[in-house]
Order: sequence, then structure tokens, then C-alpha cells
Amino acid sequence: MLMKKSVTDFLAELKSNSPAPGGGSVAALAGALAAALGVMVGNLTLGSAKCADAHDEAGTLKCDLEKALTRLASYVDEDTAAFNEVMAAYKLPKDSDEDKAIRGQAIQAALQKAAKLPLEVAATCVGVLELSHRMLAIGNPNAASDAAVAGRLAHAGVWAALYNVRINLASIKESSFLETAGAEVRALAQKADAALAALSQKAEEVI
Repeated sequence: MLMKKSVTDFLAELKSNSPAPGGGSVAALAGALAAALGVMVGNLTLGSAKCADAHDEAGTLKCDLEKALTRLASYVDEDTAAFNEVMAAYKLPKDSDEDKAIRGQAIQAALQKAAKLPLEVAATCVGVLELSHRMLAIGNPNAASDAAVAGRLAHAGVWAALYNVRINLASIKESSFLETAGAEVRALAQKADAALAALSQKAEEVI
């Protein structure tokens, strides 16, 4: 499992000539790092008597970020597994018309799964971005830069995931899936960019 590797070993595997892990796993990892950083800010807020008025909300934000962290950490390996399923489908036999039909169906199913996963990653990263913005607003001011970094990193995770959705959509044939997924991509992109603008404005005020 990728998440069981050391940072050094993960980077070594990432930079190899193997196509997986790739951008999808990195998108999830970026989101997980952002969530973990937000949790840290929550801990520093809860640990400060000067931030007593923010303890209740910081505790709630921290809990939500912990949940997002757990999901995103699991997505790191799930994305690589989904990519491997696509590759396995492409390697199915295509000697007969029946083989070709089975292979084609398997490829399309695998591609849809590989597109759905980064959509989930993107949606979760949007949540982390919004939580980071709120943590920046109410959290320990000594950790304001960490909350801002968490938000920026979550935004990067959103777009990294959306790029992976788009590249899979290019090979998917089902029109209804393309329409629905395309609308989700656009909505998440707009939501993420708006959240980043709000976070950036707050960061300018407090840092």
C-alpha cells in the first residue's frame, strides 16, 4: 500500500517509469496533507487558553477535517487500484467479436470508475478548503499561515483531481455519464475557485 510507504519510498515509486501511482494519487495525497495541516491548527487552537472562545467551533472543524483526512488517505491507494483496473481491461483478449465486446464493456466500466473516484477526491478537497478557510478565520493566529497553506494545498488537490477526471472522460462513450460528470467538474471547479478567493482575502487580512 502506498500510504504504508515512507515518504522517500513513495517519491521513488512516483518518479519511476510506472504510470501508477500518478496524478490521481497525488491529488488525494495533497488533500490529505491539507486536512492534516488543518487538524494541526485545530489542535493548536484547542491547546491555547487565549483561543478559548473558539474552542467549540475549532473542535467541530477538527473533527470534520479528521474525517476528510481518513477518506483522502484511502483514496491515495484506491486511485492507483482504479488505474490498474483500466490497464487490466485494455489487456483483455480481443481475438473474436465476443472478446472485443467483453473487452470494450470492461474498459468503459473501468474508465467510469476511474473518473468517479477523482470526482470524490475533488469534492472532499473542496470541503477541506472551506474548513481551512474557517479555521483560518477563528483559529490560533500563530498558526494562521498553516491554515492558509492547508487551503491552498486543498485547492491544488481539487484541480489535480479534476484534471484526472477530464482525461478519463475523453475515452468514455456513455453520453449521460459524460453530461453528469462534466457538470460536476464545472461545479466543483467554480466552488473551489470561489473558496480559494475567500481564503486568500482572509489570509491577506490576518497574515
